[in-house]
Formats: sequence, structure tokens, C-alpha cells
Amino acid sequence: MLELIQNSYRSYASYLWNEISNPSWHNYFYWLIGVSLFCWTLELIVPWRRKQAAFRQDFWLDLFYMFFNFFLFSLVIYQALSDVFVHFFNQLLHSLGIENLVAIQLQNLGYGWQLLIMFVVRDFIQWNVHRLLHYNSTLWEFHKVHHSVQEMGFAAHLRYHFVETFVYRSIEYIPLAMLGFGIDDFFIVHIIALGIGHLNHSNIFLPLGPLQYIFNSPQMHIWHHAEHLPKGSYGVNFGLSLSLWDYLFKTVYMPHTGRDEKLGFEKVERYPSGFFSQVFEPFKSKKD
Repeated sequence: MLELIQNSYRSYASYLWNEISNPSWHNYFYWLIGVSLFCWTLELIVPWRRKQAAFRQDFWLDLFYMFFNFFLFSLVIYQALSDVFVHFFNQLLHSLGIENLVAIQLQNLGYGWQLLIMFVVRDFIQWNVHRLLHYNSTLWEFHKVHHSVQEMGFAAHLRYHFVETFVYRSIEYIPLAMLGFGIDDFFIVHIIALGIGHLNHSNIFLPLGPLQYIFNSPQMHIWHHAEHLPKGSYGVNFGLSLSLWDYLFKTVYMPHTGRDEKLGFEKVERYPSGFFSQVFEPFKSKKD
């Protein structure tokens, strides 16, 4: 067990250094920087909320969250625990006589169709997980970190509590594994989702026309972060990349453009403003 954890750390540390020191088209680190710079440039050139500063409230905090959740957290905790989980999960499958988790063979489909299926299936799973984060009172305390944003910008996309990573990945692991998708496929889908997520949180106006019924947008997602929601609602507009699920399951709410809506939740002004205080806040709340 200890050797497995040590090897996981060494492997990921080596991977991270390779990401930073060897720029390439298949490189998360520089794609994250490139997508972020692109969205920030749009915010500076065509801001939706013109009075919002270029370095908005919590800009640097969100920037730290962005790199922490994308890279540092994996180095410190997630990679080792993930490898341990996969190791024991595969042993469990083996003890049950299951040698291969793939249940649906998609190899006969074209590569483009495979990516499309993975993108849609993964987004639907994440839509359901996102709803769970709002409806479950314990998980909501962790999701509050993301909703503590009071001025929206591209980097707010990746301001979230690291516990959410465990929730999302553990729930989506088996369905995606059953479809037989590999890491190369995941890279492409992940970068597409990164770009859409960044745009949805950006301070820009993005008219989509008829495509608004398929894809999420800043004008739709701003209502997800609005403090004042329909009475009795646990949340609205849960879509990450696709708005399709919200229209299908009637969780859409866009009474007007929402440009100047107050963001957050009740008494958000009292929520901790620092990284470490936000990380520990959900545990304090649960204890109370």
C-alpha cells in the first residue's frame, strides 16, 4: 500500500514537471493558461458588466483555486487516493470474476461519435451530481465555496472545494469506464468542457440564438449564482456545458438578462474570504 502511494506521488510529480517544462498541444497546463488568457481578454475587450474591474473582487483567490484544483491538489492528495481506490476496485471486480468493466463496445463507431457520446454522457452525469450538491445539505456546505463568488469572472469556474473532486470522480468513474474511454479521449473532452466552463463564468455577453437550448451561456449561468431564486428552489440552471438537461427536466430559470443580479447566497458577506478558511468552513458547518 505504502509503495503504491509513493509511486503515485512520484509518477504525478514527474508528470506535473513534464507538463510545465515541455509545452505541447497535449498539455493541460498550457491549455489552462491559454483558455484563461483568451477568456480574460474577452472580458477586457467586451465586458458585459462594464463597471466590473479587470482585477475583480477575489480575482487572485480564484486564480489560485484554478491552479490548486487543476494541479496542486492532485499532487498533494487526490492522485494517491485515486490510485488506491482503483487498485482495490479492480481487486473487487477480479474477486467477482469480472475481468473487464467495459459493457458497451463503441470501437466500431467513428472517433468523432465516440467523443460526442463521451461528452454528452459525462455532462449528463455531472448535471445530476451538480443537482446533488445543491439538494444534499451536507454536500451543499462544500459547494458553497463555489457560490461564494460575488463578482463573476472566468477564474470563478474552478473555485470549488476539493471534496467536490471526490464526489464527481467517484460517481462518474464506473459509467465512463463501462463505455471504455481512455485518457486520450478524456483529454479532448476535458479541454472542451474547460473552455465552455470558463466562458460561462466570464464577464461577457454571449448570444447563442437557437443554440441556447443546447449549450450553457454566461446569461444562463449567472442565474445559477444569483442570490435570489424562486421560492423553495434549491437551485436552477444546473448545466455545466449543456443547457439541454435543464430544458428537458424543467430546471431553467431566466426571468431577464441577470446582468446586475446580486450573486451568492443568504449572508454571503459573512462567508470566509481566504482560501484556507473556505477550505475548513464546510467541516465547521457540519460539526455545528
